[in-house]
Amino acid sequence: MKSHLGRRPFSAMELHTLYHGYIYGDQRLPREQAKHWHFWLPLIAYYSGAYSDEIGHLQLADIVEHQQVVCFHFHTHGKIKARIVPIHQALFDAGLNDYINLVKQQNHTRLLFDLPSKSGRYSEKVRIWFSGEGERAGYLQKCDIPSIDQLGMKTAVSSLRLNFEQQIRIYAIQANNKDAFNYLLGFNEYEPQEFNEVPQLNYIIQQLRIVNPQLHWQRFVQRHAV
Repeated sequence: MKSHLGRRPFSAMELHTLYHGYIYGDQRLPREQAKHWHFWLPLIAYYSGAYSDEIGHLQLADIVEHQQVVCFHFHTHGKIKARIVPIHQALFDAGLNDYINLVKQQNHTRLLFDLPSKSGRYSEKVRIWFSGEGERAGYLQKCDIPSIDQLGMKTAVSSLRLNFEQQIRIYAIQANNKDAFNYLLGFNEYEPQEFNEVPQLNYIIQQLRIVNPQLHWQRFVQRHAV
């Protein structure tokens, strides 16, 4: 697995905890400054394998249909290749179309319009919110998940890409399609710029384990303060 040095994927229990945390429940924390991207970014990261900066850059125009499959078009990361990733049904079930309508109604062009950038990058803001900084606790800490385990291995928002990679490797092997694995991860081992069999990509993506079938964006919006 092409992990960051000392980085590990989340365990199944940790994933359950993350996607049943307060963001995906019914209560808003005191003084919480809720943003739409708090709800969507961890979900898109888990179901697409994209880095937070790629997700932050997504425009509405990057939601595209290929061979009757609706996909994200990621093309803003310098170290990995541009690619289309079919959108998992769980994201639609979580209210993605409703959210897209809100983005359009408010005349925004970027999907996560309320995620600010710093020096043209979105990952720094995401890192601080997700992992904390100094005395400031992040979403991980508020879910009682340590950012460093007893073996010194770290977890961060990019760990979700490792969870994606773990699963896609298995499903691509089962489909006898290693090219699909390399393409979906943006690895240079897949040399062509495009992947011709988008339904095959979709078949592999849709097998990703659903982390919480009850979560929904409208539920996030309607949470009440503790």
